[in-house]
Amino acid sequence: MREDNELGAFLKARRGRVRPEDVGLTTSGRRRVPGLRREELARLAGVSARYLTRLEQGEDHNPSAQVLSALSSALRLDADEAAHLYALAAPRPRPAGEENASDAVQRLLNTWEHVPAYVRDRRFDVLAANKTAMALSGLYTPGQNLVRGIFRDPAVRALFPDWTQVAAHTAAALRAEGDVRDPRTAELIESMLTDDEFHGMWKTYDVQPVRDEIKRFVHPVVGPLTLRRQALTIAAAPDQTIIVYQADPGTPSEDALARLL
Repeated sequence: MREDNELGAFLKARRGRVRPEDVGLTTSGRRRVPGLRREELARLAGVSARYLTRLEQGEDHNPSAQVLSALSSALRLDADEAAHLYALAAPRPRPAGEENASDAVQRLLNTWEHVPAYVRDRRFDVLAANKTAMALSGLYTPGQNLVRGIFRDPAVRALFPDWTQVAAHTAAALRAEGDVRDPRTAELIESMLTDDEFHGMWKTYDVQPVRDEIKRFVHPVVGPLTLRRQALTIAAAPDQTIIVYQADPGTPSEDALARLL
């Protein structure tokens, strides 16, 4: 398999996660590898085993929408995983977006002085932040990369009591939102693969875009905080995302956030 064949690598990884009995196949004897055999997936998707071999080995890069739909169904991909499969099969990578946040967006962040807020791109570079976000963590300082910080900065690791979950979600979000064919994103991933923990999480091929969720912090000054994260897309710059953290009213986290300010 070619090293740059992300489509084939993704198909092979997801094939290994589907148990034959989950898709109505009966098996006998010991299987050398977990999941579906290539011939089994080909039969379920209604394509030839030879064609699936070409896809997995990077000899064919342009499967039809019908084939992608059949593979998604056979592999039991969820909506995020299916979207990632279609993106990998696109003939061209998505064009790179703006590398800076606009002055208007920075002014907006500054008006939200009671909540941490920052802007990052789909490579997870921080482009802009307000003072509250930077007080929450140096990770949210413009110029920082969230992936590098989460995996390689001991202070950031201490910030998250659920670090393993946060790190796994970060790798899955980078796979979902980034484009491995973008040179700068590919450079980031290549540099991070020397980290054993990132390497292990990246090679699971999990796909999970950033969504609203509850996140826990342990700040070195104000202590524990439980904050509600919201992700907002900027209409004028769809490759950029505003991340805002809010504490629920009347909670100890609201008091801690006020002390942080």
